[in-house]
Amino acid sequence: MQSEPSSSPEGQGAGAGPGGVRPVRVVLVDDHKLFRTGVRAELAEAAHGSVEIVGEAQDAPGAVAVIVEQRPDVVLLDVHLPGGGGVEVLRQCLLTGGGPGKASDTRFLALSVSDAAEDVIGVIRAGARGYVTKSISGTDLVDAVRRVAENDAVFSPKLAGFVLDAFSGAAPPTASPASADEELDRLTAREREVLRLIARGYAYKEIARELVISVKTVETHVSSVLRKLQLSNRYELSRWANDRRL
Repeated sequence: MQSEPSSSPEGQGAGAGPGGVRPVRVVLVDDHKLFRTGVRAELAEAAHGSVEIVGEAQDAPGAVAVIVEQRPDVVLLDVHLPGGGGVEVLRQCLLTGGGPGKASDTRFLALSVSDAAEDVIGVIRAGARGYVTKSISGTDLVDAVRRVAENDAVFSPKLAGFVLDAFSGAAPPTASPASADEELDRLTAREREVLRLIARGYAYKEIARELVISVKTVETHVSSVLRKLQLSNRYELSRWANDRRL
């Protein structure tokens, strides 16, 4: 478990943002340090002091610890994390009535490479106020953070339909047969992310950039998925994923 809280105590060193308004205090949760560094830089450039990163974490237990310590306004939360994932962070912080992990004044905004319906619906049901993908621009991310801090709901445009369908009682858009579930269960969370991007036509370099990993690591994940699913090449892999609407 690792967390990286801000060196400044809560309420100190934050200063005031534009117009004397207190900046939105944010905890950033993602298992890739390079990605967290990039988000910090984007927010610093686009927010002009209106958003302040007060802590970071790279896994679910670390996220709960830093959220409880810092009590941020907004948590930028990756969906797939070591130690339980984003849903587990939400459960411990929001659904444990009165316990030490309760953070009723904190809002959660999922920030993930995944645009799968089950991921979107899962974190929203668990209590997140929004869900945006990692292709979002720095300016739009600042706007999303501000809106969520004001208790608004924010979604990347193509994801809103998943939520509307789920909460209107419509059938889940990615329902799969039991056999597909059994095969998917063989894959790790990262392998599923790589698989979904391949199904969307991403090249290996594009996948590496999107997931903030090396091309070699992408190739390793693809080889592992091919072996587990007993497929021969990425074209069969893409067809397999598309058949299951991943």
